[in-house]
Amino acid sequence: MCDGSAVTSSTTRTARPIRTTRTSRSAAPRRRPAARGPRGRARGGRLGWVWLVLVVAVALGAGLPVWSESRESARFPVTAADLDRARTELAGLEVKGRAPKTGYEREQFGPAWADVDRNGCDTRNDVLARDLTDVTFEAGTHDCVVLTGTLQDPYTDQVIAFERGPRSAEVQIDHVVALSDAWQKGAQQWDAETRRQFANDPANLLAVDGPANGAKGDGDAATWLPASTGYRCAYVVRQVRVKAAYGLWVTRAERDAMDRQLDGCAVAG
Repeated sequence: MCDGSAVTSSTTRTARPIRTTRTSRSAAPRRRPAARGPRGRARGGRLGWVWLVLVVAVALGAGLPVWSESRESARFPVTAADLDRARTELAGLEVKGRAPKTGYEREQFGPAWADVDRNGCDTRNDVLARDLTDVTFEAGTHDCVVLTGTLQDPYTDQVIAFERGPRSAEVQIDHVVALSDAWQKGAQQWDAETRRQFANDPANLLAVDGPANGAKGDGDAATWLPASTGYRCAYVVRQVRVKAAYGLWVTRAERDAMDRQLDGCAVAG
């Protein structure tokens, strides 16, 4: 989760450290009534058909979510190299339990949205300018302060109109690896400057739907994934990349959840 700000996908500024019919149903043809045989036999035949239909329905129903998710992920394909790297990096992450959240405060990661790349714009506006389309800027800010834009939200697959002002929190900036999650998995041992850099690293930031960001909280891949199933592979690849780059660990449940998502990735041709 982030801290109530804004972003999504369109790249106008460079990220820093990490490289990273329904068919209408026609009426079924009427069947001619079957010749009546002995009463018990006719009933048994009907029951047999009912069971057969149920078995087939259950079998098909069990597979549908998997097929659907695979089709959806093709909309956000990753390269074979990215997928191989993510698998290698995931295998290299240390696996252990969360440390206590004791002592965590947002301020442990420095002032929100510092200008760490010294381009004259704070990180929040940098990410907005990168991830929104049809962006307009406030006059006299050297194209720093984003006034309006359009977000194709990767988490919900919804299009959101961003406008700076009372409703700007409808688009927020998410830390893909949440700050609190990082704190409990290694960041407590970092110095203040490393935490500040992590909190403002564009590779770990996305403009997303505000309510979805709030629902995520500090969840990891074991407890929260985007509602848009097609984005889950790319999301997990990004989380793995960030955790590997900063030396953060994962829980066993988190590692297993990440591994399952990587198995469902669609590779760009």
